[in-house]
Amino acid sequence: MSLNNLIYLDNNATTKVDEKVVEAMLPYFSEEYGNPSSIYDLAHTANSAVRRSRETIKEFLGAKDSKEILFTSCGSESANTAIKGVLELNKTKKHIITSKVEHPCVLNLYKELEKHGYKVDYIGVDSSGDLDVQELAKKVGKDTALVSIMYANNETGAIFPVKEIADIVKDINPETKVFVDAVQAAGKIPVNVQETKIDLLGISAHKFHGPKGIGALYVKSGTMIAPLIVGGHQERGKRAGTENVPYIVGMAKAAELAMENLDDELCRVKKLRDTLEEGILSKIKNARLNATAKNRVPNTTNIGFLYIEGELILLHLNDAGICASSGSACTSGSLEPSHVLRAMGVPFTSLHGSIRFSLSRYTTEEDINYTVQTLPHIIEKLARISPFQKELGEILNH
Repeated sequence: MSLNNLIYLDNNATTKVDEKVVEAMLPYFSEEYGNPSSIYDLAHTANSAVRRSRETIKEFLGAKDSKEILFTSCGSESANTAIKGVLELNKTKKHIITSKVEHPCVLNLYKELEKHGYKVDYIGVDSSGDLDVQELAKKVGKDTALVSIMYANNETGAIFPVKEIADIVKDINPETKVFVDAVQAAGKIPVNVQETKIDLLGISAHKFHGPKGIGALYVKSGTMIAPLIVGGHQERGKRAGTENVPYIVGMAKAAELAMENLDDELCRVKKLRDTLEEGILSKIKNARLNATAKNRVPNTTNIGFLYIEGELILLHLNDAGICASSGSACTSGSLEPSHVLRAMGVPFTSLHGSIRFSLSRYTTEEDINYTVQTLPHIIEKLARISPFQKELGEILNH
């Protein structure tokens, strides 16, 4: 299948850059190439573009002031800046709370911090993918420097009640900072930080049809953080380095388009996701829905195929012109099963055969119909060579 006919269902890994985003970026590579920190007219044009972009991201996140928006290179940098920035200024407090299902850019950082004397409590999720908020509340104490919880899970799409969590944390200890990784939420569901007590929130442009290599961090007014990158005065001294003007402009345009298309994401894309789920589950007897959380982002589903190897499914889908994944792109190549699905207690019989399908506003009804028609033949073919013939026979012939 040619690239023009490719069916792309891995939008939680990255998204196609909108043509309008590319168009908005182009002048700042060649015509308006000035350094925003310089004083001549060419620089003023670039500086104005950065200011307008900051205003757009402020609106996108529902922030109060554009000064609360800090540009970074990606979601990982946003998370590292928030976490290390808070802890650097609160060195006497050594307790952190997070979840067992965070993105690797957060979990691996906490594993590293544990080596340096920090105590990290990892909150569990239930079999549907929902966070145990009561367990989290019990862990907050006087020594808790930071509570770090993702807004939406990248593998299951489960939405965590971050507003409720921030309220609980601040009621128990107002000095504890709350950081939210909203990389998989921004552009898919409404985000409004002013309606919460969240202190910091990170996003990444390439998850909502912007370019790779640009992100943003919301830092609530009055929240002090130490800079991760030290150098010049850029970003009000919180992130040194010449501003990546073309990509900042691209991120803002992508955010603008995401706001315009939010209703489509919430309605049409969700309907396509549900059609995909229902089609697969009705046609394939050894398929099971892994993520059944009541609140999920509208574009994501995670389905396990009993006694079938997930990597083989992905290879056959690729041959059929369909792109999907077995979990986070940041863990691609690992032989370890998903830490998210393990935390949910997904049975071993489908743990290695679980596939994440993530849609976008570019996904069509024809894409979904083709996938629903194609996947049963792939599973049937792989079932014939599975070493679990007896177990599969009992399921398929039931």
